[in-house]
Amino acid sequence: MSSAAAGLSNRLRVAVLASDAGVEGRLAALVAQFGHELVEAGASPDACLTDGTAFVALSAPVVALGAAVEDFAGILPPDASPIQIDAALQAVVVGLTVRPAQRPHHGFEPMTEETAVVLTPREIEVLAALGKGLSNKAVARQLGISPHTVKFHVESLFRKLGAGSRAEAVVKGLKQQICEF
Repeated sequence: MSSAAAGLSNRLRVAVLASDAGVEGRLAALVAQFGHELVEAGASPDACLTDGTAFVALSAPVVALGAAVEDFAGILPPDASPIQIDAALQAVVVGLTVRPAQRPHHGFEPMTEETAVVLTPREIEVLAALGKGLSNKAVARQLGISPHTVKFHVESLFRKLGAGSRAEAVVKGLKQQICEF
């Protein structure tokens, strides 16, 4: 049966490879549960299912559980459900690439040096003043704002730059070329 025909009938010829016999048995049981035919790796399978640690060079697309490399047609987390595994096998047989969904982003994450930092014009002025070693009161006098407002801007700079101190904020500002001091 060709790969295209196998994709249409939903019954696939699947080879299962794992570094541990117990894991291989569980994966083989999953494949059989969905009505697919278990075959040896050398028997021209439509797809291969592996635990991500055992692999043999095949011409068939591979679905790997927990693999860290991107060389496989399908990559699923090690705790993928049986339905996800079956769907991935079906998808790779018809030429699709399967990757785990990105985790949703909730809240703020620390800034990295590669991340573009967006500061307000006032925050840039406050950062420049910090670079000159001015106190909050001196920054307030220089910019014509209250010391409380300066404190607010300094806290915002810490958060946006991922800094824990005034000196660290200045260093990160210099590295990211936000302003010159």
